[in-house]
Amino acid sequence: MAIGDERLSEDKNKLAPPRRVTILGATGSVGRSTLDLINRQPDAYNIVALTAHRNVELLAAQARQCNAELAVIGDDACYDALKELLSGSGIEVAAGAQALCDAAQRPSDWVMAGIVGAAGLDPTLAAIRRGAIIALANKECLVCAGELMLEEVRRSGATLLPVDSEHNAIYQVFDFDRPQSVDRIILTASGGPFLNLDVTAMAQVTPAQAIAHPNWDMGDKISVDSATMMNKGLEFIEAYHLFPVAADQIEILIHPQSVVHSLVGYVDGSVLAQLGAPDMRTPIAYALAWPERMVTPTERLDLARIANLTFEAPDPMRFPSLRLAREALGQGGTAPTVLNAANEIAVAAFLAERLGFLEIARVVEETLSKVEVTSQTDLAGVAAADEEARAMARKLAGLPALGTNRLSVVRG
Repeated sequence: MAIGDERLSEDKNKLAPPRRVTILGATGSVGRSTLDLINRQPDAYNIVALTAHRNVELLAAQARQCNAELAVIGDDACYDALKELLSGSGIEVAAGAQALCDAAQRPSDWVMAGIVGAAGLDPTLAAIRRGAIIALANKECLVCAGELMLEEVRRSGATLLPVDSEHNAIYQVFDFDRPQSVDRIILTASGGPFLNLDVTAMAQVTPAQAIAHPNWDMGDKISVDSATMMNKGLEFIEAYHLFPVAADQIEILIHPQSVVHSLVGYVDGSVLAQLGAPDMRTPIAYALAWPERMVTPTERLDLARIANLTFEAPDPMRFPSLRLAREALGQGGTAPTVLNAANEIAVAAFLAERLGFLEIARVVEETLSKVEVTSQTDLAGVAAADEEARAMARKLAGLPALGTNRLSVVRG
């Protein structure tokens, strides 16, 4: 899974030759942060393709600014608008689900997999199958189809670099040459905006309150997941697939300051951690310049100013999503697929003010109890489980049926 003979020039911030980059989900928070880093060193990168779901205006502006070869909008209905906005630019334009996969398959050295939700699975797999370096910011890919996805990585020789701040932190301090020396890995969690809110008050919170994350600038769906701590549950499953440890070696610890991004404990009692300011540009930069490092504009950590770093165990009664994620991983097969699909529907219903905040976990738990779990043998089975779970979750959330459409996810 090495990236070959590519080496850095004497200037440590410039790759030689320029790295060819594709960004799946360019208009989301991760995509925007990636482009911010690239635009600071434009000679080091060439943009092959940018994709978005519906944000036509921003996608067109991004494509023009970085002179992308291709711009793809996921929603077919937005094709004409994108084509008009990029008229005369020489930038190719395409639309639709297949066009997203085609963009991922276009030759590039490095792919940011930043499409939120299960909708990112097919394009990410398309990039993996051609052996690219994949910066994985979409945890749902591994949650929904971890075994199948990692088999494709092994088969193609692709390189998978985690971008989630927690997994990126573990990646930086995990001894892959001696995995038997690792005793445990510890995922840290901010606890979200409702860490100290009692359960009665949590039942009344609004979408606006839930997306107001105290530390991180993230999209609405991920922010809600942080507030319910389902985000950490999904990261627990992701960590299980990314690192050679057993499920019972993965711990979760609340750390409100979001300075210690995660830790690895070793059999001799040593604990190694990666620290930094809560800015997604740090883990993105690590993946973007890998195997070297690049200068970023992120705030430098001042521990003397911060003074106190606190930690506490999560309350399982207030954050049942953590239990549901562990149970889904323990059940195996398509259970994590069902967990993720039900959560996406429940979060979308909450954001649309059709479901209460505490009802998100209820819908997920009931969906897990009602949808049959099967072996994760192929992608068709994963897709079928995903669709069945979405239909059941919609019913449990009191939403009208939409038929089978696993791309019906809240995205930027």
